[in-house]
Amino acid sequence: MQVSGHASRGSGPEPRRRPRLFALGAVAGTAAHHGFELASGAGLVWQPELGLGRAATLWTVQLGGWAALATRGQRRADPVLAAFAGASLAGVAVHFVLWPSERGRVGLPRLTAAEGLSAWQMPSYNTILRAWALASAGAIAFETPPGSRRWALVGGACLPLFVASARHHFEWIKLQAASDPAWWNRGVALDEPTA
Repeated sequence: MQVSGHASRGSGPEPRRRPRLFALGAVAGTAAHHGFELASGAGLVWQPELGLGRAATLWTVQLGGWAALATRGQRRADPVLAAFAGASLAGVAVHFVLWPSERGRVGLPRLTAAEGLSAWQMPSYNTILRAWALASAGAIAFETPPGSRRWALVGGACLPLFVASARHHFEWIKLQAASDPAWWNRGVALDEPTA
């Protein structure tokens, strides 16, 4: 039954909307960031707390769920998608809080060192961070209805937690690289100069 052009509650599933392309970009940016760090030997986010296998499982489930919500594009997912986008922006911001940066050619900040990465890795890493930030901001600005944007602030409020976690992660991985060298911590174990 419809009243005033609106479907009544309980009238069936919500109509399918367009996929949220910026949100899918934020998912891809998060995955690219985590994959780049892991492949570079800097470990995986939440690995000190959960171990590598559980952290990988957490990220696989979380990113898969986020992608599914973004693909379906349903309104009821707006608060969750906004919170994830805000948390993504906080995830990018962590790097600029913890690591040295400078202004690039077009005025955008770029990291000069981070995560024990080598100088040759920094241009690719900065590209990932910029694309991740752009997609996350686009998800908030262009895909989140005004009434749900406050949830992006909730996600963004995770910044202090992310900063503390990243500090702990880097201290932990340096100890792990010294005491138990492995493929996932080799980036901080290498003697080559870092960026």
